This record gives sequence, C-alpha cells and structure tokens, in this order.
Amino acid sequence: MTYAEICEAVERLKRQYQEPDPVKLCRMMGIFLLYQDLGTDEDAVKGFFLDSHRIKSITVNDRLPGVIQKIIISHELGHAVLHKKSGIHAFHEVGLFDESSALEKDANLFAAEFLLDDNEVLETLNADNTFFSAASALYVPIELLDFKFRVMKWKGYKM
Repeated sequence: MTYAEICEAVERLKRQYQEPDPVKLCRMMGIFLLYQDLGTDEDAVKGFFLDSHRIKSITVNDRLPGVIQKIIISHELGHAVLHKKSGIHAFHEVGLFDESSALEKDANLFAAEFLLDDNEVLETLNADNTFFSAASALYVPIELLDFKFRVMKWKGYKM
C-alpha cells in the first residue's frame, strides 16, 4: 500500500469514530480483544489478528508492558483495516516492527500514524531532543518513531 492509502485509512478511522484509544476503538468496531499469556521469551508471539467467519479478534500477549500492548493492538488494527481484502485471515507476529513483508510494513506505518500526532512529534523534536530522547519523551520505542518519521517525510516535513 502507499503512504497516501495508509494515511487516508487512519484519517477516515479517526474521523468516523473520533476515538484515539485503540482498545476502545476495537470495541467500537466490533473487534474482540483477547489477552493471553504467550510467553516471555524473545521469540514469543507478541500478538495476532484473526478474521474467521466474519468474527474479528486481536490477541495480545498479556506478558508485555502496557505501552507495548497498545502498539501491538494498533498494529493489528492496521491489519484489520488495511488488509481485509488480502485473502489472508490471520496475521501472526513474533517480532515487533518486523519489515519482512509489505503487509507488516503497512501495519507498522498504520500504528505509527495512528498513535503519534505530527504536531506532538514536531514539538518534541523542537524541544532540542535527539531522536532517542524524543522517542523516550513520546513513550514509544525508537522503531515506532522511525516509522512515523517515514510518514512525516512523505508528507513533506523536513526531518
């Protein structure tokens, strides 16, 4: 998908539901959220999206910190919104911010655009923060901020 298509999908969702919290948004969209102990090993499953018989669910590893769970939910929500016509009905992630496929990259860009406001990112950077301290100030992993930077560069921001 293009940056334009991903940004339009996020904007349409925000306009339609006016809900910035991905947990509440999933409820509003009829997507079931399931929290399961999927392990703590480095290669443990972080989360996955499943669409079976028109019942959509996102399963999240409840052993992860809350801030990471929110990112996982947003990422899986990206699959639910962007890839409903892909023919794939289950997305299974082991590595967070995996770019092994175009579908994973799309979902990462979706999560970054959904969770991080352009103005908030710019204000944080203008406060004389480095990339790493900006990620810390925004309470996100550096990888998510990197995806947001890609979107903002596409939008024409000078980063």
